[in-house]
Amino acid sequence: MKSLTTSAHLEQDTRCRVTPFADRANPFVSLRIEGEFIEIALIASPGTSEALRNLAAAAIEAAGALDAMAADTPEVAE
Repeated sequence: MKSLTTSAHLEQDTRCRVTPFADRANPFVSLRIEGEFIEIALIASPGTSEALRNLAAAAIEAAGALDAMAADTPEVAE
């Protein structure tokens, strides 16, 4: 992986968009994660589908952890 370290907070209105570029010479897929102040583009070329599957599995695991945290947090009455 070519690396860049960045951080961004996901918000409820965060959007994700997949765009395939089927150029015969250099096909790839762009996965964009977009928010109000940031846009992250991940570029995946043929042979990297397993890395995308691992990313998806990690995102599902993170979502489950957030759901569990929310279930363990008592609601505060205002």
